[in-house]
Amino acid sequence: MKAIVDLCVVPVGVGVSVAKYVAACERVIAEAGLKSQLHANGTDIEGEWDEVFAAVKRCHEVVHEMGAPRIVASMRINTRIDKEQTMEDKISSVETQLTQP
Repeated sequence: MKAIVDLCVVPVGVGVSVAKYVAACERVIAEAGLKSQLHANGTDIEGEWDEVFAAVKRCHEVVHEMGAPRIVASMRINTRIDKEQTMEDKISSVETQLTQP
């Protein structure tokens, strides 16, 4: 099953800046060969369910290995079985609506 996940990983107990931890997660996602889009408050990830969730688990492992004693993560998960849909499809659908009165 394909999934589109909006992931936000927040390491706790590492100070104010978390950019290096976010970058580490971005590397994990790229190494997994998953399609992703970084945004201001997280990362959208697209792929097969098991592959996406394996990458989420690996993000947690890597961030803990970097010294974060705690991680708070949030996810929104989108799946469809009636048709295949990409992140771009979802955005395009809204943009089309914006052009109509």
